[in-house]
Amino acid sequence: MEIRPLGHSGLLVSEISYGTWVGQRSQVDEHLARQCVRAALDEGITTFDTADVHADTRAEDVLGRVLKGVRRESLQIFTKVHPPAVPGRDLSRERITESIHGSLRRLRTDYVDLYQVHGFDSAAPLDEILETLDDLARQGKARHVGVSGWNAEQIAQALGIADEMGFRRIVSNQAPYSMVWRVIEADVVPLCEKEGLGQIVWAPIAQGVLTRKYSPGRRPLARAIDPGVSQFAPEELTDDTLTRVQRLKPIAADLGLSMAQLAIAWVLRHQNVASAVVCASTPGQPREAAGASGLTLDAEVLQKIDEVLESVTRRSVPPA
Repeated sequence: MEIRPLGHSGLLVSEISYGTWVGQRSQVDEHLARQCVRAALDEGITTFDTADVHADTRAEDVLGRVLKGVRRESLQIFTKVHPPAVPGRDLSRERITESIHGSLRRLRTDYVDLYQVHGFDSAAPLDEILETLDDLARQGKARHVGVSGWNAEQIAQALGIADEMGFRRIVSNQAPYSMVWRVIEADVVPLCEKEGLGQIVWAPIAQGVLTRKYSPGRRPLARAIDPGVSQFAPEELTDDTLTRVQRLKPIAADLGLSMAQLAIAWVLRHQNVASAVVCASTPGQPREAAGASGLTLDAEVLQKIDEVLESVTRRSVPPA
């Protein structure tokens, strides 16, 4: 397993991370989770990404139990705070502090290596959010702080306030990124490269789209087009998209790779990507993902991929 720096933070991470998000489920099979995490550790995956809302906090609790006994210094544990769903509450100092204390308790650790704010909350004063993160870092509860799902303007604003007020800088951004979803390339990645932030990318296999999980002519599973779970709108999972994805199979086969490995290797080609988050429902999935570590796709292969997918690749999102 290759190791990469997380931007200019000084933190080293495995270039493939194990993620606990499996959709809007509230239940976690602890026995299966234990098998999947053990498979990840066996493959050299040392970076684990979770959140306070994954499986209604159950994911953090199970991950904490499963990792108990593993030398803490050998792991990089990331978690996130989400804006509360309760009307009238936002990412206040109280909310963030309450969330990290709960996360640390469930994860059975004194600190997390990266604490991320997921989603930009316009109702909360940004300087208060950054001051709270700075306090948590100074208290040793978070070694580093980052954001998840922020756009370039929001990241730049946070960096400006942190520099002006002397707060700890955010060191990373987490966002979806894949062959068919390249939205961050336009402005988020250039800004992060300039400012020394690393990308932690999720959905490198586009939530199964790039693994031939969905076939043209067959209606996608409900989960694939559920707006609460999927990054894709129903109209995007067209037969044209799925047919084009099928054309990646011979490209992968020529390289001796599965389609998932090709997709993961593709996101890891980008030097600003520190780690690709892969979730698992079977122990075989982290093993398969680990096979993409250290691979280099040459220019000819990258051009073939672009030619196949160009017409169905999302490079921007409509303004909100």
